[in-house]
Amino acid sequence: MDTRKITEITCPISISDYPEITMAHGGGGRLMNDLIGKIMLRVFSNPILDARHDGAVIAVGEGRLAFATDSHVITPLFFPGGDIGALSVYGTVNDLAMCGAHAKWLSAGFIIEEGFSMETLWRIVLSMAEASMKTGVSIVTGDTKVVDRGKGDGIYINTAGIGIIPPGIDIDPSRITEGDAVVLSGDIGRHGMAVMAIREGIELESTIRSDLAPLDSMVRDLLREELDIHCMRDLTRGGLASGLNEIASMVDSSIRIEENLIPVQDEVQGACEILGFDPLYVANEGRFVVILPRENAERAVEILRQHDSGRQAEIIGFVEKPQYADVLMTSSIGSERIVDMMSGEQLPRIC
Repeated sequence: MDTRKITEITCPISISDYPEITMAHGGGGRLMNDLIGKIMLRVFSNPILDARHDGAVIAVGEGRLAFATDSHVITPLFFPGGDIGALSVYGTVNDLAMCGAHAKWLSAGFIIEEGFSMETLWRIVLSMAEASMKTGVSIVTGDTKVVDRGKGDGIYINTAGIGIIPPGIDIDPSRITEGDAVVLSGDIGRHGMAVMAIREGIELESTIRSDLAPLDSMVRDLLREELDIHCMRDLTRGGLASGLNEIASMVDSSIRIEENLIPVQDEVQGACEILGFDPLYVANEGRFVVILPRENAERAVEILRQHDSGRQAEIIGFVEKPQYADVLMTSSIGSERIVDMMSGEQLPRIC
């Protein structure tokens, strides 16, 4: 690539509108998609990156590997149902699973603020070790940096992972076709609301626990059944709404979902109503969507429901011809609603 030409590219995001990065640019919504699509992808473009998978799928010899990376800046570090340590392992393992890969090796990078509690660091490291054993992944390399007091917000963790894709697996958003079913693996919104409640000291009648969980075992069971899965996407920042919008925009199709079929715990729904949040946009850390042929959808639901994290799996919609919106939802009263991508995110720093 001609380096001179790269330096001559004009920034495509209006500097007058956004002279500085905002929190919304990291929230999984439209501003983040603009940041990545118009700046990162434009400059770093290559066939592997342009596929816009949850990880990079790379041919190595006669086989294929998946490679993914994720950074974790959550606050608070510990929350009902999990902590930054487990999150840093599961986050990358889940990204690899969405590519159809079984995670094998992780790196772990720590940025730690001077004055951070050694006891707290020990708890985080033990949590990472437990999560690694649970998923069968090994942490094989890493890096540690310490920054000045007041400049690191405690601790940030980056993990990158490599997984092996079994022969015959072809999960690629470009394979999505009209009529495909959209299967949701379980109830939504718990992670974001669990973090929000503990962060803001909100007292609820019952504690909301994060849905943080590894997805690799569920994915492996789906793949063993040879269901011709076209696409999978874990629903982290931006929630279900952003995940579906990203998929629909990539394949120039519309996705129609049914509100009555989307499981939301009563506690989560109530907390969202009190705080003015929409569960469709609240982050999850143990939920994903599977897009596959309609005739395979019921079997996919049966398989997911055999797992604790998939007990509430449902077919929530179907892929349609392009319409006036990427994602449409039929409400509980039968009306039609556009489910657009938010500019930023309702809840920052949740992963």
